[in-house]
Amino acid sequence: MSLTVSPPLTAVPLGTAELGAWRGMLRVHAALIRDLDAELEREHGLPLSSYEVLLNLAGRPDARMRMSELADSVLLSRSGCTRLVDRLQREGLVTRDECPRDARGAYAVITEAGLERFRAAQVTHLEGVRERFTSRFSEEELEQLGTLWDRIVPGASGREPACGG
Repeated sequence: MSLTVSPPLTAVPLGTAELGAWRGMLRVHAALIRDLDAELEREHGLPLSSYEVLLNLAGRPDARMRMSELADSVLLSRSGCTRLVDRLQREGLVTRDECPRDARGAYAVITEAGLERFRAAQVTHLEGVRERFTSRFSEEELEQLGTLWDRIVPGASGREPACGG
């Protein structure tokens, strides 16, 4: 039996523009998240991941989400989301309700204390986003960025797609 050895695959390096765009996106994201997280923690004792959970719950008319849906919306694993909600529950910022249609399912529900903490942190967070990010661009450039993000991940900007799109 004869064994054919394939030549090793060689990666094509990223070009200067590709590398600059990729590294820039990674570095900017990391720096913004680090700074915004530190600011929320310092000012409100609330990490950015906790803020995002409260944001998602506060944005719902009934102030509740299924745990699985919440995990998807805050980009955490189900177990990571469960641990985070456990911590927020111990702090009195959320509660859990059983799902009447699914004994295995549960809802996370923001409490009045959670809503108050979220609203205070929201002012700090939005000021931080504007100071560190949106103020660096014109309105037209922000529109362009949203369009570019949507090209990579449809719906990433949170804007509704245009008619027919």
